[in-house]
Amino acid sequence: MAIGLLGGSFDPVHIGHLELARDALDQLGLTEVRFVPAGQPWQKGEMTDAAHRAQMVLAAIRGEARFSLDMREIERAGPTYTIDTLRELRAALGEDVPLALIMGSDQFERLDTWRDWTRLLDLAHLAVARRADAVLTPGYALQEYYNAHWARRSAVRDAAHGHIVEIEMTPVDASATEVRALLSQPPSPARDARLAEIVPAAVLDYIRAHHLYR
Repeated sequence: MAIGLLGGSFDPVHIGHLELARDALDQLGLTEVRFVPAGQPWQKGEMTDAAHRAQMVLAAIRGEARFSLDMREIERAGPTYTIDTLRELRAALGEDVPLALIMGSDQFERLDTWRDWTRLLDLAHLAVARRADAVLTPGYALQEYYNAHWARRSAVRDAAHGHIVEIEMTPVDASATEVRALLSQPPSPARDARLAEIVPAAVLDYIRAHHLYR
């Protein structure tokens, strides 16, 4: 068993998140990917209520047998720190289950701003997703960390934690920022067509039913 963890604000969840999870499943041979919506991310400002964000994730992953929702960050009081989430999961799952924390290259390049970032690999692998033509440009300390811990993708299943691997991300032109901007605009054929391209239909239905992002 090898478990992938995909965290984020998911405000709202969109097809880019789903495609990243599928890429990780396929390329790393994971058993499942757990979506972990952030409760109060310490590096972000005001967000949509956590209960709505969780329900949108549920709507997006319905029918995906190997995707699940993990509520631990929403249920934990105070600011959200990934290191705390990994410690909780490791305590619950034991020492032998491989965990892979999935992140985009932009997140990885800011990893050295995270709390206890050098301890993340004590608890999980890091699976860094990048487009085929993208080049990682981390700072010096983070580059040294990457060089010391880089491994082939198969390492995710051979050990419970400790490696940095790369996965190739399917190009998807979508962002939560664009989704929110579109939803704040008056309806139009062009706007609605674009939303249908980048947001799962069930998520759009939920957003409209609850009058979000107006």
